Amino acid sequence: MKNVVVVGSQWGDEGKGKIVDWLSDQADVVIRFQGGHNAGHTLVIDGVTYKLRLLPSGIVRKNKISIIGNGVVVDPWALLEEIEEIKLKGVEVNQENFMISESANLILPFHREMDEIREDAAGKSKIGTTRRGIGPAYEDKVGRRSIRVMDLRSETNLDNRLETVLHHHNAIRKGLGKKIFEKEALKKELLKIGPKILQFSQPVWLKIDEFKKKRKKILFEGAQGILLDVDHGTYPFVTSSNTVASSASTGTGCGPNSINYVLGITKAYTTRVGEGPFPTELKDDIGNLLGLRGKEFGTVTSRKRRCGWFDGVLVRQTIKISGIDGIALTKLDVLDELDEIKMCIKYELNGKEIDYLPAAAEDQLKIKPIYKTFPGWKSSTQGIKNVEALPQKAKDYIYALEDFIGTKISSISTSPERKDTILLENPFEA
Repeated sequence: MKNVVVVGSQWGDEGKGKIVDWLSDQADVVIRFQGGHNAGHTLVIDGVTYKLRLLPSGIVRKNKISIIGNGVVVDPWALLEEIEEIKLKGVEVNQENFMISESANLILPFHREMDEIREDAAGKSKIGTTRRGIGPAYEDKVGRRSIRVMDLRSETNLDNRLETVLHHHNAIRKGLGKKIFEKEALKKELLKIGPKILQFSQPVWLKIDEFKKKRKKILFEGAQGILLDVDHGTYPFVTSSNTVASSASTGTGCGPNSINYVLGITKAYTTRVGEGPFPTELKDDIGNLLGLRGKEFGTVTSRKRRCGWFDGVLVRQTIKISGIDGIALTKLDVLDELDEIKMCIKYELNGKEIDYLPAAAEDQLKIKPIYKTFPGWKSSTQGIKNVEALPQKAKDYIYALEDFIGTKISSISTSPERKDTILLENPFEA
C-alpha cells in the first residue's frame, strides 16, 4: 500500500487541485501539511466548482477523511467560513470526516494586520504576500509564543499565551505608531469560537499511525510550489513554510518512511504570482495569450499571474530537491495555438553558462534564459485521453521535456476536467 505526496514543482498554481482530486478519489485519507489559507485549489466535479483554501481536497468526496496537519497555520474564522461555504454546496463536514491537529498554530487578527503594515511599508521591496497573516503566524510559531488549537481548551492557559504573544506584538505596534491590541476583547472572541474548532481537534500523529496500521491509502497534499519554499525557493520572495515533499513528514507527525511516492505537479509553461525573479517571463502578446487561455488568475486573491516559457532548469532542480518520482504535466492544451514553443535549457550569468538557479537573489534577477525552440502543433489537444492521439509535435515536446528534466511523466492533463487526463502511471500503484 503506497502513500503519495503531491507537491508543486514550480511557483505554485500548477493545477494541483485537479490532480489531488483525482488521487483523493482513490485515497482513504487526505492531509494538508503546510501553508495556510493563502493557497487555493480549484476543483471542478460534475460541473460544480469548489474553491478550497484550507480544507483538504478530499473533503468534497464521500467516505474520505480530511486532515489539517500541525504544519498548517489556521485562521479559525476563515476555516469556519470555508466550512459553511462548502456545506451550502451539499458537502458534509463533521467529526467523522474532518480533523485538525491539536498542535496546529492559529492565525490571529494581529497577524493579518502586521502582514499588511509590513507590505505597505516595504514599497519597492515588497514580497507580494497575500496579506493573510501567514508569515507573522509562522514567526510566532518559531518564536515559541504562538497560540495553538489546544490552547483554546483552557481560559487560564489562553490568557497566559495571549499575554506572551501580545507583549511581543504590541511593542512592535507601538514602535510603528499603531494602536495596541487589547487582550480581553481577543480572548473573548477566541473563547467564543473555540468549541467550534475544538470539536475537530485530534492528535493527528496518532491517528496517522492508526491509519498506517489499517493499511489506509494516505495522500499528503502540499500547497504553493517548491520554488516558494522558505529554504529552497527564490528567497526572500518565498512563502513562510517548507513546501518540499519532506515537510509532509514533519507537518503531520509521521516518519519519512511513510512517504512512498512523490508526485510533482508541473505546468507545461511557467507562471508566478507576486514579486520576485522569473527568468522566462514573457511581457508580450504570447505571455498575455498564455494568461488568457490558461485563465491565470489566483484562486484566493484573483491576482493576475505572470506567464512565461517552461523552465526546464528550474524544474530539474526542484525534482532533485524534493525527490520527485513522477511528473503530472498540466495545461498542455493552453499551448495549442502557438506557432513555436520554447523551453529554457540553460542560463547565462555574467557571460557564463550555468545549469542551475543560483541562490543569491541578485544573481537570479540577472540571469538570462537560453532556449531550445520547438514547432507548435497548431491543433487542439483539449480532452484527449490517450497519448497516441496527441499531435506528433505535441508528443515531441513532451518527450523532450521528460528527457531534459530526467524524471518520467506519469500523467498529462488536457483540460480542467478530471476525466480529461492521459494516465501513464498511477502513483498509488507504481
